[in-house]
Amino acid sequence: MSSTLLFHKTYLHPTSKEWVVFVHGAGGSSSIWFKQIKAYKQHFNLLLLDLRGHGKSNQLLKELISSRYTFKEVTQDILKVLDHLKISSAHFVGMSLGTIIVRNVAELASERVKSMVLGGAVTRFNMRSQFLVRVGDLCKHIVPYMWLYSLFAYIVMPQRAQKESRHLFIREAKKLCQNEFKRWYILTTEVNPLMRYFKERELPIPTLYLMGELDYMFIKPVKEMVAVHNRSQLLEIPNCGHVCNVERADEFNQHSIDFIKQQIRSA
Repeated sequence: MSSTLLFHKTYLHPTSKEWVVFVHGAGGSSSIWFKQIKAYKQHFNLLLLDLRGHGKSNQLLKELISSRYTFKEVTQDILKVLDHLKISSAHFVGMSLGTIIVRNVAELASERVKSMVLGGAVTRFNMRSQFLVRVGDLCKHIVPYMWLYSLFAYIVMPQRAQKESRHLFIREAKKLCQNEFKRWYILTTEVNPLMRYFKERELPIPTLYLMGELDYMFIKPVKEMVAVHNRSQLLEIPNCGHVCNVERADEFNQHSIDFIKQQIRSA
């Protein structure tokens, strides 16, 4: 495997021709999908990726020395893996900031995206999250990045029931180096302009937003987005916060697998 490819892992199904690609969020890695693999691999072929600088893709740093990343570059990393594996099109499942990357895959290569499941979707930073991003921006050269990341994890996932999700994300973030954290952090400044564009331009791709009803930071903008789009639907998971694929894995798996199967049947 060329070292310029993202680290990736596949699970092949004996008969299915359908692929599902999992895209984690910033600070995570493909290990966040550990509660999805068993359920999904019964139905589909799976592709799990570590985004650049994350998980086992951190060796890519030597080759990708650009001082800042763009969503386009991060998205093209994924398309390279699809080309390498000769996957012409797939269903995509994203989590948190990974949902923006999935939506951008659809923007750059819509023919390769059969459907999208966007969990804990980030469709806009509200005033509170914009304030946090600004504070973090001011502090990112002075404060150790793990302090910032831990603070954000607590603000985005404050409930006691979200302890597992918090610990998982903090553990994965520790594998990022300080410079890598800064690159991804700077990328967050692109979120609102990009999402304004996405809100105005709906793609003809069936989309399921799966949100925890307690995901107070991100659920309202998702409701606004779904209200103006025709091909999107929103399912709220009761008593659940931001990282719904971990906190309520059974419900997440059932709803998302049913949705993907429905798209296959109606194709």
